[in-house]
Amino acid sequence: MSRYAICPEASMSRLSASAALLLLGAILLGGSSALAQSDSVVYDRIEELHGDAASFDRSLRQLVRAMRSGDAETIAGLAEYPLTVKANGETYDVESAEDFIDNFDDLVTPETRRAVGRQQYEDLFVNSDGVMLAGGAVWMGAICEDNACEASHWAIIAINN
Repeated sequence: MSRYAICPEASMSRLSASAALLLLGAILLGGSSALAQSDSVVYDRIEELHGDAASFDRSLRQLVRAMRSGDAETIAGLAEYPLTVKANGETYDVESAEDFIDNFDDLVTPETRRAVGRQQYEDLFVNSDGVMLAGGAVWMGAICEDNACEASHWAIIAINN
């Protein structure tokens, strides 16, 4: 077992069918504006479901800046390993930050970098699995640092190009 465990309330499997249906319904009923929400509503939802929204905010800002500049080292440092990356029609289990950096251009497409680089806080999608950025291109989750989950940190837990 890895040194870190994903917090039970923040476990990342896949977007649940009910969440996907809810998201689809919101889009169909009101277009993309139906998903618009205030920054404070998103912040409060993160705090409610995962705690430590302030730490998420710092990690998100780092990630957005790093995606804009193509800073592979910073992005790699924000990820939890092994990291599942879907790219080029394949699924990769990236084992380390070094592997991520060495293969950055293949693992994170320019489209994903642009989309995350333009991420607006009010457009984040938050559920019990974590926080979805750029329409699902990147997921971040609260990672427990001990079995009791008394301490956690935010990390990239999946990339879906």
